[in-house]
Amino acid sequence: MGFIGKSVLLTLIALCCFISSVFSTAAPPPMKLISPLPTLPPTKAPIKIPTIPPAKAPIKLPTIPPAKAPIKLPTLPPTKAPIKPPVLPPVSPPKFIRTLVAVRGVVFCKACKYAGVNNLQGAKPVKGAVVRLLCKNKKNATSEATTDKNGYFLLYAPKTVSNYAIKTCRAYLVKSPDAKCSKVSTLHGGNMGAYLKPVVKPENATIIFNKLKYGLFNVGPFAFEPICPK
Repeated sequence: MGFIGKSVLLTLIALCCFISSVFSTAAPPPMKLISPLPTLPPTKAPIKIPTIPPAKAPIKLPTIPPAKAPIKLPTLPPTKAPIKPPVLPPVSPPKFIRTLVAVRGVVFCKACKYAGVNNLQGAKPVKGAVVRLLCKNKKNATSEATTDKNGYFLLYAPKTVSNYAIKTCRAYLVKSPDAKCSKVSTLHGGNMGAYLKPVVKPENATIIFNKLKYGLFNVGPFAFEPICPK
């Protein structure tokens, strides 16, 4: 048999088997009627669940370092009561000794470089300059003195003037022997009258003249303005 014959034979066998199976099966049972479905109550609307906001991240508390143990302070021995110094009697101020008045100072001629300026750098002492002391007490006492080669003068006030009335006294630069340096400058009040300043050191505060004690006072230094070539 060829390939076609085998195919036909197999088809016939399959057809016979199908027909026999159809006739051998029993009739199907009668169909039952479907009972109506029960009516269900209407469903309720679903309950909306509230939306919860997202939880915040927990706040981290700062970590505190462990506390150090307190330092023990050294125990000091009890202090002794202070020793009270002995109470000394009050010291009375030194008595003001009344004396006559002597005035000293120096007179210069300024350098041309510092003409019109209160500066004695390069200045030269003036010999023969006249200095006057005027004390405006009851009698307006005056006295004069001239300078030596170093420009130094020592002037003794009249005996009617004492250191009690020293605030009424002024010293003036009066005259120069040099016509080229004769204008009185304003240095230390030589033109308007200088206040007398007592010598501070006690050992130099007084001098003896003609067996009389004089309190020594300072003024100046004074100066004349030069006439300089232009």
